[in-house]
Amino acid sequence: MYQQMIFVNLPVNDLDAAKRFFTELGYSINAQFSDETAASVVISDTIVAMLLTREKYGQFTKKEIADATKTSEVLLCLSAESREKVDELVDRAIAAGGTASGETQDHGFMYGRAFDDLDGHTWEVVWMDPAAVQG
Repeated sequence: MYQQMIFVNLPVNDLDAAKRFFTELGYSINAQFSDETAASVVISDTIVAMLLTREKYGQFTKKEIADATKTSEVLLCLSAESREKVDELVDRAIAAGGTASGETQDHGFMYGRAFDDLDGHTWEVVWMDPAAVQG
């Protein structure tokens, strides 16, 4: 069965710092699709974040490139297998230089927290009780 993938392209100010940040979160860099202008961050088998220098990102759009520290251009949300995994990933992001974003959301059946990466992109991490999803 075909597994559709998503490649999220994000502009970054300092590619080396961004690569260090995401590897500190436990993700790997796919060297085959990385160079001095881009890093391919493997989040899962079907999710890849392409970190692009602002110059490289500008080659793909005629629009002004948002400064994510001042303007919200996207909210990225990753699922987690448990509440503890939500906390683990967000805490690792903060320890790696990211900042907490928003308030912890705890609805019992759903739990989430968020962080901003080094360039201000907001990443939400959410766990949902499988029983709640089915019912």
